[in-house]
Amino acid sequence: MAVRLNAVQTVLTIAALAAGTQLTRWLPFWVFRKDPPAVVTYLSHVLPAASMGLLVIYCLRSVAWTAAPHGAPELLAIAAVAALHWWKGNVLLSIAGGTALYMLLVQVVFA
Repeated sequence: MAVRLNAVQTVLTIAALAAGTQLTRWLPFWVFRKDPPAVVTYLSHVLPAASMGLLVIYCLRSVAWTAAPHGAPELLAIAAVAALHWWKGNVLLSIAGGTALYMLLVQVVFA
């Protein structure tokens, strides 16, 4: 059974969610106004790369390596992302280029 909210409840719900989101964004800056602890500094250096690695593994989890096309579109797209990032150093260009190549490969070349 679906619960229907009236306009006031909807506005209050959105305001509460927005406030909670903003609080989680600002809280670290309020708590660590001066020098952050060593563990926070360490995590700020290693978590971005770890997150990217986790996303790559997550994206490759269902690739059928033993069946045609043996992961070729995925590997070519990963190589394109790496090459674009090495060449230009632009994250958005790397992601957009790799995504465009992957979609072209799975919808046209390996279809």
